[in-house]
Amino acid sequence: MIYNYYVNLDSTRNPNHNHEVHKDGCIRMPSTEKRMYLGIFGRCEDALTAAKRIYPDADGCGICCPRCHRG
Repeated sequence: MIYNYYVNLDSTRNPNHNHEVHKDGCIRMPSTEKRMYLGIFGRCEDALTAAKRIYPDADGCGICCPRCHRG
């Protein structure tokens, strides 16, 4: 499936202090002013690659992007 992906601008809201990547519908999606739109992707890996260009510490959300969550 294809989803809209976002990266959290606030890295202090998760235990590892990284910028998490979320897809539409995530229950942990940050508010509009605390996220940046990454684009439409068919895989979380592609969204994570885009996020890492901005935030090298980016990681996938453990809830909506578990395949891309490294911990």
